[in-house]
Amino acid sequence: MTSPTIQIAIDAADAYALANFWAAVTGYEMEDHHDMINELLAAGVATEADTIEIDGRRHWATASACRDPEGKGPRLLFQHVPEPKTIKDRIHLDLHVGPERRDAEVERILALGATKLWDGSQGPQSWVTLADPEGNEFCVS
Repeated sequence: MTSPTIQIAIDAADAYALANFWAAVTGYEMEDHHDMINELLAAGVATEADTIEIDGRRHWATASACRDPEGKGPRLLFQHVPEPKTIKDRIHLDLHVGPERRDAEVERILALGATKLWDGSQGPQSWVTLADPEGNEFCVS
């Protein structure tokens, strides 16, 4: 039996903006569905209401994704939901960069629009908990 491919789906108010944030954080590539969307529009399978245009490129109106350019990490799918985040996340991402890079990486991610929430530690492990622009928590260690 082969293992399934993992995709992490994250609710978002602005799927495209959040996918761009996470692509910059992780070094992932934004997926570009412009040509496929145009084909689906021409075939009548999709409608103009299903899409948005950003910088002259068509994107899905309610979802956006980024992926590991090396194909090793999971795909990150951001899907639009109408309601705001109201409670603590039940799942979050941990970015392991190593203690020698952690502080510089936290500063880089803060400059991208994250917010620092707190420093944490347990035994010999330590991390920094941040929130992305929509308030989703994640840790950098």
